[in-house]
Amino acid sequence: MEATQNGQNSQETADNPSPNPQAPAPALSKNAQKKLLKQQKFEAKKAEKKAQMKEQKHKDAERKRKEWEEKLAALPDDERNKLIDSRKELRKQRMEKRSEERDHKIQRLTQAKQTGPNIVLDLEFSHLMTHSEIHSLVQQIMYCYAVNGRCSFPAHLWLTGCQGEMETQLQRLPGFDKWIIEKEKQSYIQAFSEQKDNLVYLTADSETVLHELDSTKVYIVGGLVDRNRWKGITMKKAEEQGIHTAKLPIGNYMKMSSSQVLTVNQVVEILLRFLETRDWKTSFFQVIPQRKRSEADAENCQEVDGEECKEENEESERKKKCVEVLSHD
Repeated sequence: MEATQNGQNSQETADNPSPNPQAPAPALSKNAQKKLLKQQKFEAKKAEKKAQMKEQKHKDAERKRKEWEEKLAALPDDERNKLIDSRKELRKQRMEKRSEERDHKIQRLTQAKQTGPNIVLDLEFSHLMTHSEIHSLVQQIMYCYAVNGRCSFPAHLWLTGCQGEMETQLQRLPGFDKWIIEKEKQSYIQAFSEQKDNLVYLTADSETVLHELDSTKVYIVGGLVDRNRWKGITMKKAEEQGIHTAKLPIGNYMKMSSSQVLTVNQVVEILLRFLETRDWKTSFFQVIPQRKRSEADAENCQEVDGEECKEENEESERKKKCVEVLSHD
């Protein structure tokens, strides 16, 4: 979704005129500047925390290594060999389990290409983003793929308009060339030229509320980290292309703390949760972090279907697991 339900959008296709790549971005209002400064501080703090976690992880690994060596040194030869063999066997079992899980994942994603709902990430707005914003979007795409791979009923994911720096950064992701996902340089209009009537662009500016996911439709999520510089751009694009639009029914189930700004991976994960639960409320509360909800929702919703609402650290943990899953593929 775009910079209201998705925090992201897409670039105009060759079929429609796009904003001049050389044109300067619109001047930010004072309120927008404050939000941008707040975002920059948040990113800086996140980077610092990430560095601290990395250092702590290194220290923990070194401590465990020393403890293991000390434990072995204190044992007789026969017991030491038994302990070493036991550890090797556990490692072998973990590797076999991981291999089995990977095979099942490949089977699910392969089957999804035939029967799964089509979800497109529109990557045609890269010329409107800075290098760091493209990097942020690439990370979100990585989370999308990882979450989809863990789903019991994954979607058929597409990357369209994948060119230039966007493609270059994606190619740097570990194992990207082996991803079971459609990678298209052409636009979704060209990729689905015979299904134009089934295209649905997800944007919060739409007046149509999405109540159900239709297996015959192709749902498009705009890929643009725009920091609110290009409001309404995906809606305008969809209107110019003459395709359907819709918005997630967030307002029917919760109040957002400010604007309904969601990242690409949050929108995709909401769609995937709904495919499994067929429950929008559960999907929203499992994915949307508390910092984006109003105080009333954060206080009143302590549980959704028996699960506590997600905290920000749980969101980070989920993303960390995504990275670990991809690194093992």
